[in-house]
Amino acid sequence: MAASPAPPQAPPKPTWDPRRPQPPFPWLRPTIRIRLTLLYGGMFLIAGILLLSIIYLLAANALNVGSELPFKIISGQVASDVCNFPARPTASELNSAMNDCVNEQRRHALDDLLSRSLLALLGLAVIAFAFGYAMAGRVLSPLGRITRTARAVAGSDLSRRIELDGPDDELKELADTFDDMLERLQRAFTAQQRFVGNASHELRTPLAINRTLLEVHLSDPQAPVELQQLGKTLLATNERSEQLVEGLLLLARSDNQIVERKPVDLAEVASQAIDQVHGEAEAKGVEIRGKREPAVVQGNGVLLERIALNLVQNAVRYNVPEGGWVEVFTEVEHGQAVLLVSNTGPVVPAYEIDNLFEPFRRLRTERTGSDKGVGLGLSIVRSVARAHGGHIVATPRDGGGLVMRVTLPV
Repeated sequence: MAASPAPPQAPPKPTWDPRRPQPPFPWLRPTIRIRLTLLYGGMFLIAGILLLSIIYLLAANALNVGSELPFKIISGQVASDVCNFPARPTASELNSAMNDCVNEQRRHALDDLLSRSLLALLGLAVIAFAFGYAMAGRVLSPLGRITRTARAVAGSDLSRRIELDGPDDELKELADTFDDMLERLQRAFTAQQRFVGNASHELRTPLAINRTLLEVHLSDPQAPVELQQLGKTLLATNERSEQLVEGLLLLARSDNQIVERKPVDLAEVASQAIDQVHGEAEAKGVEIRGKREPAVVQGNGVLLERIALNLVQNAVRYNVPEGGWVEVFTEVEHGQAVLLVSNTGPVVPAYEIDNLFEPFRRLRTERTGSDKGVGLGLSIVRSVARAHGGHIVATPRDGGGLVMRVTLPV
């Protein structure tokens, strides 16, 4: 008998407790709100100072402070390179010409100031947008880290942690809380898998003893016929229980991400599965056909072989009584390895598809007895596919039967 598993350790205290008292001056804490307020307020202040300085310089340049007037009085006559004055003007004509000259120069200065100010505003806007984009990316980078970790966890990798460094703000509280939740989930899943593994291991021993005793009893030629028949029935029941235990153990092992990966050819895996089911297919009159092209993936060969074996076995066992067939294809499509198993068989409603992947569930039956399996085949297939980063899709086939498509990353 195996040693009993060690009791689970007490969960560590969370790094952040929402019930703990708040600091005496919460407004001094570098929260995201304060940081964003300071960031955008400072950017607005700096941009305003720069814009005022540029406008001041442009205005000073346009007015040309300290320069000479646009006209001069030479020998009692008014001369100018930019304005037109009459040759012998009267006092009123001279005043009017001087006003027109000054107003014209003012219009030129304002137009020049406006055009340069617009160019300066456009340049500052480009710089402000670029700086704001960079700073927003820096502030929101922890959210991207949290999102990537959540995606990794969604792929059954519960060992990932965010471990966010930085100021004690809302994002760090969120990351610490998320890490604590992942820690609790990992302990729960580990305890569950340890329990299933230990339970399956403990059940193997009495089942193996029962099988040995039944086989010894059946080997006795002098045993009565009734006892021989009872022994065969009990041996079949014991074999079914062993399959159930092995299925539970495999299902518990395949729920985790595959750590050690090796190149595995799906074509070879499918061929081995077909060889194992070939005798049963001939007995049922089911033809197995299809083209298997090389499709190499990184994974566990034993678990991938279980995918192909379960799908081909189901396709053979749940088939039509006469003239049935099973098609098995492997190929690489759009950078992913594909295992396709289709078969003839009874009509399967579309709303029944999801139930087929649940443990101990079959078409229109639940825990009813059956000589076709223990109801864990498709559950194991889905679990193994997810552990390899892939997925399985089942669709009803026109005329009856199913089309199982397993997609795995190469």
